[in-house]
Amino acid sequence: MRIRRAQMVWFTGTAAAVLFAADPAWKTKPAAQWTEEDAKQVLYASPWAREIRAGVARRQSEDELRDGGRMGQPTGIGYDGVDPKGSGPKLPTSVKDIILPTPNGGRSVRSMVQGINVRLRWESALPVRVAELKSRVIEPPTLEGDGYRIAVYGLPGGYFKGDPKKLGDPLKDEAFLRREGKKDVKPSLVEVFPQSDGWAVVYLFPLSAEISPKDKQVEFDAQIGRIVVVAPFDLDQMIFQGKLEI
Repeated sequence: MRIRRAQMVWFTGTAAAVLFAADPAWKTKPAAQWTEEDAKQVLYASPWAREIRAGVARRQSEDELRDGGRMGQPTGIGYDGVDPKGSGPKLPTSVKDIILPTPNGGRSVRSMVQGINVRLRWESALPVRVAELKSRVIEPPTLEGDGYRIAVYGLPGGYFKGDPKKLGDPLKDEAFLRREGKKDVKPSLVEVFPQSDGWAVVYLFPLSAEISPKDKQVEFDAQIGRIVVVAPFDLDQMIFQGKLEI
């Protein structure tokens, strides 16, 4: 009985290990056979899509803003809704609050460097487009023109009026695709769209960048207001149906 139980435990553990080590659906199944769960894995946890912890730059002080010729904190995508509620400066409530030193030298949480979770996705990649059809995920409207499209999802913010392109124009100079030994590539177009869970910023990079497997890795860098995104992607993992798909 003990031997059989040990064998069963060994078999169960081995089966679990094999299951855990199994290749993902985009490597083993034709796209036509993907289940909805397979598609969601492509969209949320694959070489083409993942969640990262983006940095959040501290808020500038009033003195720093004045020195830069500004009055008041900037607003818009990447500024509004970034700080947690109740994180601003606190007024003293007792004599002890005045006498004793405050944490962080008296600076509020909003003035300190923080982080925020965002989702990245290569919208132009074929497996992503197939997965969106399979799982009925609504992507942002397609940007005009061909190119490498990368979307940043889950950005906080309030209600912003304006054309998606006009909202995205200020972000064009704050984003790059970087490769070792090659010139950085800037986006040709950036647009901002509302989503059910926040805002999405979509970047269109020109095909003239000619990203190839020989580049081995491409890093997407972007600053969206105070939100700083740095995300490397391994190109040898982004192979679909025998070729690089980005």
